[in-house]
Amino acid sequence: MNDTVATTSTLKLNAEEYLMREGEESNEMYYLASGTMAVFQRKGDSERQIATIYSGELVGEMSFLDSEPRSATVKAIGDCELTVIPREKLQAYLNSQPKWYRALVQILIDRLRRANKRVRI
Repeated sequence: MNDTVATTSTLKLNAEEYLMREGEESNEMYYLASGTMAVFQRKGDSERQIATIYSGELVGEMSFLDSEPRSATVKAIGDCELTVIPREKLQAYLNSQPKWYRALVQILIDRLRRANKRVRI
């Protein structure tokens, strides 16, 4: 990425602290620099773990890219350190890319959201 996206901040979470909750608005995504996180979705009155996020992965990228509410709740399993990527910094980068690139990102996010809705937990 370029310098527009390179300027970011760091967030530290302790074990059991929440990063985001399902249904919240999104203005940031995160790069998990260290630690492990659990991803949960509501099913009726309960929550079920549907995924685990490991060091080196992105967190919160879907709602970040398509401006939809968060599709899941994420909390730290152990101590975590994350790099915060604000929407406006990535948006400036994406705006500098060809239109087909932005269309590709949007299509992939749309398809992933539809696939997630079809998965039963």
